[in-house]
Amino acid sequence: MLIIYKTFAMTTEEQALSPQESLRLITDAISRTKEDLAKNSFPFLLWGWLIASASFAFFVLHQYTTSPYYFLPFPVLAIAGMIRTVVYYRQRSTSATLSYYTVFLYKLWFVLGISFIAVVFLNVSQSKLPFTYTLLIGGIGTLASGLIMKFDALTIGGVLFFIAAIGSVYVTDDYKPLLHGVAIIFGYLIPGYRLKKFKA
Repeated sequence: MLIIYKTFAMTTEEQALSPQESLRLITDAISRTKEDLAKNSFPFLLWGWLIASASFAFFVLHQYTTSPYYFLPFPVLAIAGMIRTVVYYRQRSTSATLSYYTVFLYKLWFVLGISFIAVVFLNVSQSKLPFTYTLLIGGIGTLASGLIMKFDALTIGGVLFFIAAIGSVYVTDDYKPLLHGVAIIFGYLIPGYRLKKFKA
């Protein structure tokens, strides 16, 4: 709404607008804001597919093979995701003006991304699985994003992450990757697709 107000104010300073022109200006600004909202589905879909795939691959490789490299899907897909995310937001920043909440969400998830890396490093260093804590961090980001964008599907997804994080305490290590993958589907992917199809 702040963007809409500034756009309207700047235009009215330059010239007097008729009621019809003013209404058209406000309508166009709202449409751009809604379009920007839908574009915020990209990171949820990208990371949803990457992390869910890595979680299920981890589970299958660890449970049904003797490969000592069962953990590799996570670092490989995480690096690919980081590169794709950086490229995507650089392209957006040069091709369009980002809304304030999009910039805020980008910075929020950047900080949470650093938290993901730190949590994984600390847990692996102690020979522990990091899934409980990565679910918790995912819940913080998703719930905050849902509340900021006022998008119920993401808000519910964030709550489900917290529930899964608590539930993971009562699940054996063998099945934590499986729980992690399922939580990603309901926390990232389903809300992400609903956000992508969002219309005013």
